[in-house]
Amino acid sequence: MVTVPLGEAKNNLSKLVDEAAAGNIITIAKHGRAMAQLVPMTKPKGKRVGAMKGKLVIPDDFDAPLPDDLLDSFQGKAS
Repeated sequence: MVTVPLGEAKNNLSKLVDEAAAGNIITIAKHGRAMAQLVPMTKPKGKRVGAMKGKLVIPDDFDAPLPDDLLDSFQGKAS
């Protein structure tokens, strides 16, 4: 872990961000007191986009007009 004074951090932010991205934890101090940390981002743990490819089926009539009674219900009209 590296501790850097605030003034130095302001002047070298890009370099410090690169160091944090490389896995180092950077502590930023103000008047000798730790105030903040730059830490590396963790990789997202969620499923990636497209993981359901081939598992969903969209019917051919997906965008067909709704029946009148159902459409009336959505529009707040009495049946």
